[in-house]
Amino acid sequence: MIGARLVPLGLGEAEALLRVSQWLSPAFPTSSYAYSHGLEAEIAKGHVADADGLERWISVVLRAGAGRSDAILVAAAMDEAADLDDLCDIARALAGSAERWEETRDQGAALARTLGEIGEGDGVNRPYPVAFGAAAKWLDLKVDVVLTLYLQAFAASLISAAVRFMPLGQSVGQGVHAALRPVITDVARKASRAGLDGLGQAAFGADLAAMEHEGLEVRIFRT
Repeated sequence: MIGARLVPLGLGEAEALLRVSQWLSPAFPTSSYAYSHGLEAEIAKGHVADADGLERWISVVLRAGAGRSDAILVAAAMDEAADLDDLCDIARALAGSAERWEETRDQGAALARTLGEIGEGDGVNRPYPVAFGAAAKWLDLKVDVVLTLYLQAFAASLISAAVRFMPLGQSVGQGVHAALRPVITDVARKASRAGLDGLGQAAFGADLAAMEHEGLEVRIFRT
């Protein structure tokens, strides 16, 4: 396939970090700006109304929701012996609603398509964390480093959604992001060691919000 990488690239650390940073950039065409992960429904209902509420909500999603489970899937996909088809099935099973499946499926397809076009991936459509891990495995970076950057971008995307939808200034949003650094590094470290046996989700409020979002009459985000 176009851009397929079947052997490690042997890149230096700086070059590898540049690639991961580019893939996770808001400018990379995965349309991450279009998804709120159910946060729009929580804001609309008043459940998330200020910076403290936003920080708590994202922290739960990182520690017990899709943040943690997606990080574990990224780590699993980075294993050279990974069964990527099996991981795709697991990712689909972990999507708790139609919109959550749409989010991870469509972002994964966009990532794979763009990576293939620039010669840095195999072009195969997979759920987003599996697609990302499958590409990152050839970069010779430590798994916990990749997961830290992945979760940093995930949190940034949610904060960006909140800044656009609620009365929350850019500086306040960056303060929330800074406050989440210990959570991000802790989740990344633990997810890098958890293995597939450690998979599980318990952010039930976020899952319900994603389901409720499907019924919102007026909405800005796709999820």
